[in-house]
Amino acid sequence: MANNIRAIWETDPDAKPKERTFADDHVGRFRSGRLVGKAPESLNSWRVTTGDPVVAAKIASLFGGEPAKWETDKEDATEILTDAPSVGIIIENSDALDASMKLFGMSGLVHHCDGVRFLSPEEEKGDPCGCPPAFQDRKDRAKSGRGPKPSVDLTFKLADAPELGLFRFNSGSWELVKVLHNVIADIDKTGGREYADDDTVLEKGVAVRATLSIENVSYTTKAGRDVSYNKPVIKVTGVAEAAQPADLPMAA
Repeated sequence: MANNIRAIWETDPDAKPKERTFADDHVGRFRSGRLVGKAPESLNSWRVTTGDPVVAAKIASLFGGEPAKWETDKEDATEILTDAPSVGIIIENSDALDASMKLFGMSGLVHHCDGVRFLSPEEEKGDPCGCPPAFQDRKDRAKSGRGPKPSVDLTFKLADAPELGLFRFNSGSWELVKVLHNVIADIDKTGGREYADDDTVLEKGVAVRATLSIENVSYTTKAGRDVSYNKPVIKVTGVAEAAQPADLPMAA
């Protein structure tokens, strides 16, 4: 029997549900903040956005919260404010973790580098980017809007529902950048990935299990000023195939 599902919408095309494009192959994004009006708000539990109602319902059942619409022109128009500050994830290998430095302007991306050389546009790729060598100087330039800030991308599956597909987490956290080399080393060591002297992959290795968490940092400066902020933390816990379900809090 012929599949005539497309014909259902021929007489009323405006009622046809939006097609899922999955241009970037991600079914949803994990976010550690949101905008309230025009002001950014840091969250203590994960906020997940998706365009798939099945994914939204599963996220809510696993981590709490209720699917709701939020204002966006992107595909992931449903958000779930979960109760989970930490979730178990599966990372395929260290290639799933990428980091660069980016500065956006009115026309889009205006500076893209690795801290030493440009990564784009193609005609400038490999040229010195002009960023200061000192870490603090880079932070200061980014804070003033004159320099790029970190853009860390992680692609992963949920340990409790790998069948949902790939999720994405993006962070501009300088604290995460500080330890990123250790996270990559832990993924490679735990997964058994090996490299040659020229950094070509000798052994692909296996997927690893990890936790993706929002952790609060609070302290008082010598001047008596109270400081409190949240930071994302990625912690490798074992090989995915051998790992047992993580004992993670499902609610704050």
